Amino acid sequence: MGAASTASDSEMGVTGHDRAGAPVRKPKALGAGSRLAVIAPASPGHAEPEERGVAELQRLGFAVERGGARTSQGYFAASGPERRAELLRALRDPKVDAFISLRGGYGSNYLLDEALAAEIGALAPKCVIGFSDLTSLQVFLWQKLGWTSIYGPMVAAGLEGGAKGYDEASFLNAIRKTDGAWSMTLQGDALWSGSAEGVVLGGCLTLIATTLGTPWELDTRGAILLLEDRGMKPWQVDRALIHLQQAGKFKGARGIVLGDFPDCAAAVEGSPTVLDVCERILKPLGIPIVFGAPVGHTVRPMLTVPLGVRARLSATGAGVLEILEDAVTP
Repeated sequence: MGAASTASDSEMGVTGHDRAGAPVRKPKALGAGSRLAVIAPASPGHAEPEERGVAELQRLGFAVERGGARTSQGYFAASGPERRAELLRALRDPKVDAFISLRGGYGSNYLLDEALAAEIGALAPKCVIGFSDLTSLQVFLWQKLGWTSIYGPMVAAGLEGGAKGYDEASFLNAIRKTDGAWSMTLQGDALWSGSAEGVVLGGCLTLIATTLGTPWELDTRGAILLLEDRGMKPWQVDRALIHLQQAGKFKGARGIVLGDFPDCAAAVEGSPTVLDVCERILKPLGIPIVFGAPVGHTVRPMLTVPLGVRARLSATGAGVLEILEDAVTP
């Protein structure tokens, strides 16, 4: 877990031992006045949507700390060392309560290695908010350090659209609620009916697949697995799902929540759709599955899903995900 520390379990955010016998570590809940640092671990953003997203966070009562001036390099917001340093500053600054990604794109994987785990292992966990490319960091923090995180809107991807871009109720429940279970309607369709309990894990399908073979490969045993993406042809979704299947990632999974996969139409009219692909590959698993939830990449108001917590998936009708365990501590 990195450098030794004399901090107590409560100071370190250790709240249980549900991660294959290892501690699960949860950050403090965010309330009015909590300070959120905006980081850009992946691609650069644009000024106008960033301003709108910051304004929305301020409307919700948060203090927002903007990143310093960044010099983008190609499709990266800054150089790898600069992006890594920004992340570490947010983690180490005692005045920062959480960090939220500016946007996705590509590049968070460049920050990840055993040295990073050692550097932050003794730090108290902070709320990590984002989706898309941030999946790489969220999986890393879970597998290496046991941190819960929040799969939800980012400053310039979701929040920039105000209340039309994200579901405010699930967002605030995920980052604030510390008094028991809550639920969200998944607004999808059940592919395989039933109910199951497990730990919610996952994120962007492409990024989940790219953890395979790394020291932080996602362990999906006992999971309610969240998988979503955008801009993929159905055959590319097929390839990613078969890759996960052949890697054994569906063995031991308790249930699956699938996104609505925008911009993923079949290239040729009449050829298989993403829904067809998911039905063919996933229905034989015989576990509860809901397709079409507005999570991550979606054209509907985005639901926020806490990762690393126990939940119950009810795959009937539009589907319901009941969060049984708080992702944050009082």
